[in-house]
Amino acid sequence: MTQRPTLFVSASSRAAQPTPLMARRTPWRSSLALVALLLSACASTPLPPWPGTPPAAQARAPEALPRVQRGTVVPAPLGQARDGVVVTPLPSSPPAPAAADTAAAAPYGPAVAARFAAPPTSYHTPGLAAERSSFTTNAELGAWLRDVAGTAPRGATLARVLSLGTSQHGEPIEGLLLTRAKDTDFASLEANGRSTVVLIGQQHGDEPAGSEALLVIARELAQGLLEPLLDRINVVVIPRANPDGAARGTRTTANGVDMNRDHLLLNTPEAQALARAVRDYRPILVLDAHEFTVVGRYLQKFNAIQRYDALLQYTTTANYPEFLTKASEEWYHQPMLGALQSQGLSSEWYYTTSTRPDDRRISMGGAQPDTGRNVNGLKNAVSLLVETRGVGLGRMHIQRRVHTQVTAITSALRSTAERATHLEQVRSFVARDIASKACNGQVVVEAQATPMQRELTMLDPETGADRTLKVDWNSSLALRTVKSRARPCGYWLAPSATTAVERLQLLGVQVLRIAEPGALLADTYNETARDTTERADVRGTVAGGASIIRSQVTPVRRAIDVPAGSFYVPLNQGLANLAVAALEPDTQSSYFANRLIDDLASTARVMKVPSLVFEDTDE
Repeated sequence: MTQRPTLFVSASSRAAQPTPLMARRTPWRSSLALVALLLSACASTPLPPWPGTPPAAQARAPEALPRVQRGTVVPAPLGQARDGVVVTPLPSSPPAPAAADTAAAAPYGPAVAARFAAPPTSYHTPGLAAERSSFTTNAELGAWLRDVAGTAPRGATLARVLSLGTSQHGEPIEGLLLTRAKDTDFASLEANGRSTVVLIGQQHGDEPAGSEALLVIARELAQGLLEPLLDRINVVVIPRANPDGAARGTRTTANGVDMNRDHLLLNTPEAQALARAVRDYRPILVLDAHEFTVVGRYLQKFNAIQRYDALLQYTTTANYPEFLTKASEEWYHQPMLGALQSQGLSSEWYYTTSTRPDDRRISMGGAQPDTGRNVNGLKNAVSLLVETRGVGLGRMHIQRRVHTQVTAITSALRSTAERATHLEQVRSFVARDIASKACNGQVVVEAQATPMQRELTMLDPETGADRTLKVDWNSSLALRTVKSRARPCGYWLAPSATTAVERLQLLGVQVLRIAEPGALLADTYNETARDTTERADVRGTVAGGASIIRSQVTPVRRAIDVPAGSFYVPLNQGLANLAVAALEPDTQSSYFANRLIDDLASTARVMKVPSLVFEDTDE
């Protein structure tokens, strides 16, 4: 780690806390004038009342689901194509069926298959060739990205292949940066002033449509129909996050871990590679492309088949800022619904069901801060999940699946380009507001989805007709607070907690090293009960996870002596809510529960601004 200059912090003022890395630009605090300015800037999509206004002004009848305004037509790409840019509309002829895309390979009959006709557009990648029985290999993927980078127009769009990391079997995890900045280094991107988008595919190896679609998106951004969007945004495309799982056609990484439950713990090199990319490029939007099970347990439990082309969800976890939820819904989700409908593609909120045959509950994506969707949201980005029908289908309907992903991803790119200025205002505002709450009020430690009932449409497996079912539905759009505590000023970590410190820094959280011995007023954790259990999500036990410690604790206020070489994680930083998710010990996602912190005595909640000498740390 590189040592930075020491910082003396006085206990006399909260403003004297060490300035977080995320908040070193011109400081400005929340106020009625600022709220008015922000609302005025975003007047075309009114934002919700800011917390702190009178309760009567905030009161509004709760809705089970936000209203859906369908029928929006996708606007034409922004900007104009440049001279020398080859704009190549994709051919309109329907694709020839792949060798494996036959009725014999189908998990359902022709009546159901007829509901999912081939799209009017045929997409071309190595893995989509008609004669292929396998999808794009990792070597072909890398060659595609290098070819796109090499043929990008000179003097306008810059395209650079990124080496983001290596899988457990030594396969490269690669991406493509596309920008109009003067260069592709971080300083040039910062000076460029454009917001960045990160697009991620194939975290689960048996979900190929997102990866194939992102190869198409990369080409169209470099020299095709989407190239004009780079007038307003930078884009990082990561088509395949799990090369080993893709090679084997399995959901998990090589060591059996579900990497999309590893974004807070960062135990796998694959999740670490994505964390570094998000930390370094600081995207305003992260979009995660997946596929969902079509038959399987739905046929078993409901005698029905999944109906929808796409299932969608944004961040739904405790402490996600209200303004970002509003932006996710109105600036992204609603236009995406319209874009899909304009292409004749059906969509619904993302949902799944557990692997237990006797459990007929339907759940939206969970509230745990462990998935990419939720962890990237706690980095104060809009974070979207796009799932297409695919798991268990092999190559069946692959052109339609890719078309669905391309349509949804294009909508999200256009939404970002259109709203980039407003999105940056919102992100700046919420980061500063989060930082200003240190030492004050309450913070939610754990939240759960709200059980309700809902009508859900599936398909009859024989006739292919719509069949409406009334199901028990766990809504992540309405979270219930299970546990909350007074928000601390920060967290103290023992000198032995170096693994936790390294993971927090990978996430972008600022951590300070204590340079000289001192004392703190802190809440330590008195353990009242302990159990060892399995980590779980809405599907069941999380794949590849070791058993976790489920502890019950009571905070106890006292003065503690802290040695030089221990650590302080201040909460007057924009990523404070991510630190809370990692460091409150009595949740299943915490660093203590998952043994990244070895002892409850190795951490404490700092309840008064410390008067200590710090030195900043870096990876």
